[in-house]
Amino acid sequence: MADIDGRSVTFAADRVEGSGWLARPRDGATHPGVIVIQEWWGLDAHIKDVAGRVAGEGFVALAPDLYHGAFATEPDEARKLAMAMNRERAIDELAAAVRHLQSLDDVQPKRVGCMGFCMGGSLTYALAAATADIAAAAPFYGGMTPPPEQLAGIEAELFCAYGADDGGIPLERVREIEETLRAANRRFELKVYEGAPHSFFNDTRPSYRPEAARDAWDKTIALFRRALV
Repeated sequence: MADIDGRSVTFAADRVEGSGWLARPRDGATHPGVIVIQEWWGLDAHIKDVAGRVAGEGFVALAPDLYHGAFATEPDEARKLAMAMNRERAIDELAAAVRHLQSLDDVQPKRVGCMGFCMGGSLTYALAAATADIAAAAPFYGGMTPPPEQLAGIEAELFCAYGADDGGIPLERVREIEETLRAANRRFELKVYEGAPHSFFNDTRPSYRPEAARDAWDKTIALFRRALV
């Protein structure tokens, strides 16, 4: 794995100063940029690790801190933080994070990718719908999507990952998303992993399923290399 530099950063946003964790290869070269969006737990060690892994694949990764320093370890805490988050402001911050990545000298070309998990999966859809600067997006188990007309208008190429045993996102909802994207002739792949519950990618949780996580990771990185490089 490449030598990685990881550090806290701040960046200008419309309504509040944005902050996050920036991970980049220490090789002096230029790389495409990728936004990594947190689960409802917040910007915890796992999300920082994911950003580092993305950087290890040859990207400059920025994980914005949408809770501004707070994070949770228990579901009740996470639920309160997620409910208190202003979703419109969060999308503004994510768009500002995209602009920050694009402003960095070592981010080339300026097409940006995005991936997110659970709440972050839903925000991945929303960010891709909000800005054409997102060229590739990988929402993991994102149940809440923009309205169908906005979902259908996403220009980014998509890889959408879901678990067949996800108790929070019915398969009927997943098929609705798939049908909306297909009817609009979007460029996408949607995969439902058998035996995988919600949050199957998070290797710090009992929900982790290594085979599903590995396959979804490989497909995501392949998408970023195809669409961003």
